[in-house]
Amino acid sequence: MEDAEDWIARARGLNGLLLAAAPRIEASRSLPADVLEALHAEKMFRMLLPRSLGGAETQMATFFQAIVAIAEADASTAWCMVQNSGCSMSAAYLAPEAAREIFGDPRAVMAWGFPANPAQCLAVPVEGGWKASGTWGFGSGNRHSTWLGGHCQVADAAGVPAKHADGRPVERTVLFPRSSAAIRDDQWNVIGLRGTGSDTYSVTDLFVPAAHGIVARATGRDQQQPADAPPVAEPERREQGTLYRFTATNVYQCGFAAVGLGLARATLDAFIELAKKKSPSGASSPLRDDHRIQSRIALAEARYGSAHAWLLQILRDAWAECAATGLVGFEWRIKMRLASTYAIQEAREIVEMSYADAGTTAIFESNPFERRLRDMHAVSQQIQASSAHFQSVGQYYLGVKPHTRFI
Repeated sequence: MEDAEDWIARARGLNGLLLAAAPRIEASRSLPADVLEALHAEKMFRMLLPRSLGGAETQMATFFQAIVAIAEADASTAWCMVQNSGCSMSAAYLAPEAAREIFGDPRAVMAWGFPANPAQCLAVPVEGGWKASGTWGFGSGNRHSTWLGGHCQVADAAGVPAKHADGRPVERTVLFPRSSAAIRDDQWNVIGLRGTGSDTYSVTDLFVPAAHGIVARATGRDQQQPADAPPVAEPERREQGTLYRFTATNVYQCGFAAVGLGLARATLDAFIELAKKKSPSGASSPLRDDHRIQSRIALAEARYGSAHAWLLQILRDAWAECAATGLVGFEWRIKMRLASTYAIQEAREIVEMSYADAGTTAIFESNPFERRLRDMHAVSQQIQASSAHFQSVGQYYLGVKPHTRFI
């Protein structure tokens, strides 16, 4: 039986270090050695790894709460943890020997990004494995990773992609040591989440052993479909724990929502403390006596509390049903999708309100507002926050077949 409170306490125990290190994390666009040492000491990158590999195999709700706690101190660190943890879910689909080779080192970390041009990210079958070529961007956390992954379309020697009967491309995710890739670390010049070092990386005609290639469902690219959808090939899942009935997409949904909620909590707390003592220029009383500010803080608390509690309860309920039935039902996937997107958008509203009401105090780097505003806007630009997900969810509730790629 897992000790959820222990994992959440471990995360909160890192807050002092992360708060102090946040300027260095942003300046270096990576997690510095002392931060990585602390994260590895607390096994924070192994929360979603199977117990058979020395991982914690935590419940989704536990992971969510730990990420919120980390994000309250530093969003880039929390973002890397989510990305690396989602990638580590691939261990459940690897043969035991390959899983130990990749994740056996206690400091092993995997990262992967998004195909820069899916038509050019190809895996060609060859004797004993695959010949992989491609370029992937947004490889968050790759600078401290030991292995990388690349999502590829399977193609023949002439580069012609293979197709399923329904026209979808046949996909594989190939895994390879980071040292095998060419890394472009000069392009991550962005408004927020700078410390994630989300670089672009490439391989060309790289031989990848067959045991290091997994079908796309293990990465969350395909989901359990509604009853009238075409069948999806199911890879062999070596690990049968409840956690691995969820997909990496589910991890990214709730994990990146947790990053947003952690940012919202920290920014709102900072504004509440500021409002207790700051008197705006020309005002005769502090912000705390302003009726408008009082109401806005109350509304922000309600927004945070409802978004956090709703997503947390959905994760707990989905887990309980899955533990009993062995299945994460499609309706639970819909609810996770909805609650995660909603949480990120509500978090953005809270951070923007806090920043605006803090006045000129908020524009100084020395105060706890401007970096969190930038980080929050980077979070809310990512695909998990897209308003298009509301359309997919609405289609489901209206009986219209939804687009399911990110559900």
